[in-house]
Amino acid sequence: MGSLSLFSVNAVLVMSADDGSRIFAKYYSPPHPPAGTAPNSTDYPGANPYPTLKEQKAFEKGLLEKTNKQTSDVILYDNRIVVFKLESDVMLYVVGGAEENEVLLYNVVLSLRDALGILFKGATDKRTIVENYDLVALAIDELIDDGIILETDPVLIASRVSRAPQPDAPNLKSIDLSEQGLLNAWELGKRRLAEGLRQM
Repeated sequence: MGSLSLFSVNAVLVMSADDGSRIFAKYYSPPHPPAGTAPNSTDYPGANPYPTLKEQKAFEKGLLEKTNKQTSDVILYDNRIVVFKLESDVMLYVVGGAEENEVLLYNVVLSLRDALGILFKGATDKRTIVENYDLVALAIDELIDDGIILETDPVLIASRVSRAPQPDAPNLKSIDLSEQGLLNAWELGKRRLAEGLRQM
C-alpha cells in the first residue's frame, strides 16, 4: 500500500472556450515529496509533470482540443483524470492523477462553478472572470491549497471570498468636534452614568 496523502489535485484551469487562451491556471506539486527525491524532480507519483510554461501550454492546448469534442464531463488525458464544465464561454478544468477518485474531482469542479455563479450572480463568462480576477483566485485558493481540497461548499467559499459589506459607521460629518461639542458629549455621558447608577 502506498503512502496516504491528502494531495489530490494537479491543476485547476480556467480557459476560454472560444480561442483556447488561458485565463487562469494553477499547477500543484505535493507539498511533501517522498523521502530521497531529488529537488525539482518530476518522476514521483503526483509530481507536477508540467513544470515549464511551454509544457503547460502544450498540455492545455491538447486538453482543449480533446474536451471540445466530448459529451461527458470526465476524461483520461495524458495519464491524468480531467473533469471539466463548460460555463458560458469558459471551460473550468480540475486535473488529478490517474489513480484519483473522479467523483471527488468532479465535486471540486462543480463547487468551483457554483461558487463563481454565486459570486457573479450567474454571469460566469470570460469578461466577468477577467474583471474579477482577484475573486476567482481567492475562490480557488479557498477551494484548494497546495493540491489539497479544503472546502467544497460553494456558499461557504463565496461567503469567504465576497467583498465585505461596508460597516455602518456613524456619519463623522455630523459629529461636532469643537470644544463646545466635546463638552456637550462629556456632560451627556456624565448624566447617563448618573442615571444608570441611580437605577441600581
